[in-house]
Amino acid sequence: MRTHTLESQSSLTPEMAITFLQEGNERFVNNLKANRNLLQQVNETAAGQFPFAAILSCIDSRTSAELIFDQGLGDIFSIRIAGNILNEDILGSMEYACKVAGSKLVVVLGHTNCGAIIGACNNVEIGNITTLLHKVNPAIALETQTTENRTGSNTPFVNRVTANNVHLTMARVRKESPILAEMERNGEIRIIGGVYDVETGKVDFYLQD
Repeated sequence: MRTHTLESQSSLTPEMAITFLQEGNERFVNNLKANRNLLQQVNETAAGQFPFAAILSCIDSRTSAELIFDQGLGDIFSIRIAGNILNEDILGSMEYACKVAGSKLVVVLGHTNCGAIIGACNNVEIGNITTLLHKVNPAIALETQTTENRTGSNTPFVNRVTANNVHLTMARVRKESPILAEMERNGEIRIIGGVYDVETGKVDFYLQD
């Protein structure tokens, strides 16, 4: 499989980009890989890159976007931070990916058994981690179904907070980046979400918000 060129990237629609990720995750779950020559891709991307998607995911060692979506060098912009939280630098990175570099898709990707989400649910406060985990608090507050044991030991509670965190982040991208919001309104990009299951390798996509 060859890397994307300016021509191939330009011909993509956001829906086609979503399909690429869905098909890649299906390959991953079935322990299959697209046939790639990585050294050839190094050479092909030396002069430029034309990724089709920007993916915001967690730093968790199990959630490498390139692996779980079976993508190669030059295919995606991978933005990683604990809890897949959002800040202005990450928004700027997304804007660069789409407005400057031509990507067709923004993905906010959470995952099950996320240490950052669990830590936030447990009110962990350690150094600079405290400020980061506080960014998850709106997702915790939004989860009103659980009335008892609202802690990181309650897996269904944590899973609902994880999903809330993804949806709230998608909404914040649209609200806090007029550039990306306008591109989505114009059909130039899509902003979607998803949650990766660390037990199965499957991504549950959130295509509507």
